[in-house]
Amino acid sequence: MGLQRPVEPFHRPYSPPEPPAPPRRPKRFAVLAAFGVLALAAVAIFLLVPGGQGREAATVRPTPPAGTRQSQTLTALPSPCGTVSKGTVDRTVPMATRTESANSTLTTCTYSPTGAASPWLRVETRLYASGNTTTPVEDAAEYYDTQWAQAHEAPLVRTISLARHRGLGDEAYRWFRADDGRPSVVGQVTARIRNTVFTVTYGERAPGKGAQDAREGPCIAKVTAVAREVLAALNHF
Repeated sequence: MGLQRPVEPFHRPYSPPEPPAPPRRPKRFAVLAAFGVLALAAVAIFLLVPGGQGREAATVRPTPPAGTRQSQTLTALPSPCGTVSKGTVDRTVPMATRTESANSTLTTCTYSPTGAASPWLRVETRLYASGNTTTPVEDAAEYYDTQWAQAHEAPLVRTISLARHRGLGDEAYRWFRADDGRPSVVGQVTARIRNTVFTVTYGERAPGKGAQDAREGPCIAKVTAVAREVLAALNHF
């Protein structure tokens, strides 16, 4: 027999042991983590979007209390001739003398030229005070509505124009008319501001229908300018 070759030891190739599998997280944890990522992304987008000013920017302002409007009502009136400046009076009625009257709820002031019938200017202010009524604003609005209705049915006048006027107090209308049988025209603005109604009236001589109609623009411009001064005086009284 020949010599047998000694058996060589068998060497296994080296391979490191496999790491243990990581513990599996509950599905609920994964969902919460995903939600957190989305929430952070939403906050980042909100902060980067132009105009995003945080939570307070979207806050809805509370509705003012019901009594706020009532607390802004007037409780007294200015002096009868204290709502129109001297410069305006001089331009509207040159060399005017004035006649005035007043009580706690009604004041009037009339400007007229010495020794002449026209032009003339009159300011009347009527107050519905909270001390006399529980609904001062509503009462003033009702009086205004009455004046508006009566203007449509005024006797002894020829109405040339009658229309509501925006941008003067809470509500207003302007009226231009000619007196029947007299060579004169009258421009009028009546306005309401909360619980107060005032009327400004301006008149001048204008003989003949053609001349009367042609005076509408200038007369309404004058009476509206005076009305704006009266409104400003009431707003700051």
